[in-house]
Amino acid sequence: QVQLVESGGGLVQPGGSLRLSCAASGSAYSLNTMGWYRQAPGKSRERVATLTSGGSTRYQDSVKGRFTISRDNAKNTVYLQMNSLKPEDTAVYYCYAHNPYNLRDYWGQGTQVTVSS
Repeated sequence: QVQLVESGGGLVQPGGSLRLSCAASGSAYSLNTMGWYRQAPGKSRERVATLTSGGSTRYQDSVKGRFTISRDNAKNTVYLQMNSLKPEDTAVYYCYAHNPYNLRDYWGQGTQVTVSS
């Protein structure tokens, strides 16, 4: 079993920055892809960025050049550095992880990010 715990959300003004963290515990050694999704009110959940254990990254087009995903394998932690934040980035951000051995997906509880002046 894997548990994901996010931190780092909050309220920030447009143009500001936030850094999200997600710590994995339990059978974290079994994870390959980790990343971040988000869900805004009235919208479906969407992928923001993912990172494989081999270092391959994927970003949603709207965040390219502004967000950076990184991973500390020794700490089983994935980060999302968010710069130049816009009001449309406002959403609940969820940490995600995939276990390729049992094909299970894991989700964190979510952390609110609000971009507003």
